[in-house]
Amino acid sequence: MRNKRAGTALAGLLAADAAVHLYWATGATWPAADERALSLAVLGIETSFGPGAVLPLAAVLLTGATAVLAHTHGRGGRATRAVTGAVAAGLTVRGLAGLGWAAGLLDSPPDSPFYALNLLVYTPACLAAAWAATRLAARRNSHRTAFPGIRGTTG
Repeated sequence: MRNKRAGTALAGLLAADAAVHLYWATGATWPAADERALSLAVLGIETSFGPGAVLPLAAVLLTGATAVLAHTHGRGGRATRAVTGAVAAGLTVRGLAGLGWAAGLLDSPPDSPFYALNLLVYTPACLAAAWAATRLAARRNSHRTAFPGIRGTTG
């Protein structure tokens, strides 16, 4: 039951992140005043948040969310397990990069909005989500049946 909740929560987090990227693809910049402020807060550098940049990220996030949810419910077999593992790897890399930024190993001025957001939101969220995804991917079949000793099908 705990894995099902963790998998559903992780899929929801990925889907919500995808929804924000889809929103930015429309040209909207919430919660920032403009695209420059948004890119400095989210990435710590000035870059485009146009559809060409954010739509591929939204697609990757939605694919990850779908695979994690399917694996959580014992669907998709090796494919959803592999994608869940890829989600874990990607989140781990982002979490470790966040630690690098926080430690000053990567360029991130301490007075920038990104520095505080990375330290308080992005890195902890990525590391927690990476841990959950790793635990889910380690399970051959995350779905538990109501009958002890009987495993659900893996597809």
